[in-house]
Amino acid sequence: MASNISMNVDFPALQEKLVGQFRNLDPKDPSSWPALPRYATFAAIAIALVVALWFLWLSASQEELVAEQAKEVKLRDEFTVKLGKAVNLGALKKQREQVQQYVTQLEKQLPSKAEMDALLSDINQAGLGRSLQFDLFRPGQVAVMDYYAELPIAVRVTGRYHDIGAFASDIANLSRIVTLNNLAIVPAKDGTLAMDTTAKTFRYLDKDEVEAQSKVTAPKGAKK
Repeated sequence: MASNISMNVDFPALQEKLVGQFRNLDPKDPSSWPALPRYATFAAIAIALVVALWFLWLSASQEELVAEQAKEVKLRDEFTVKLGKAVNLGALKKQREQVQQYVTQLEKQLPSKAEMDALLSDINQAGLGRSLQFDLFRPGQVAVMDYYAELPIAVRVTGRYHDIGAFASDIANLSRIVTLNNLAIVPAKDGTLAMDTTAKTFRYLDKDEVEAQSKVTAPKGAKK
């Protein structure tokens, strides 16, 4: 035996009942609200919190991702530079050795303090050997630098043009570094020429001089 059960639902009345639960709610006392508004408000707050936390987490993750990407670019650049150095390491070592040899060679051309008198004598002999007459040969004040000292020598010689040129060449070929500066050549008597110049030579500073110069050039705040 079959029976037909018919259910008549009054949807307008149900809707009115549900909507009616949201009327005249006291915002100061949510605990007195009907069940539907309470649960709906709880669900809305929970969803809002989840969404807010989700966006905050995404924002923090995005900042961390950007920072890590920048770090990756920096590391790649450093790797490229180091890789280039590693590839050229052999050539760089060879170049460094060549530079050191060149510096050593130049250092050998700087006389010590004890050798300065001999160097001054060599300059004088270079002029006499070219039949030049020294009208002036006066060493000046020594200028002390960080690691070397510079000695200027005022020189005036008289002689023939070719002899003066040969004298300048002899100075350039000395075993020690000597430069001729501020050259001035003017006619002299009997068809000769007079050359005024400042010869500069350089020497090592000894240990005591290096220490004294370091104290002079040290920053004031570094002194104790």
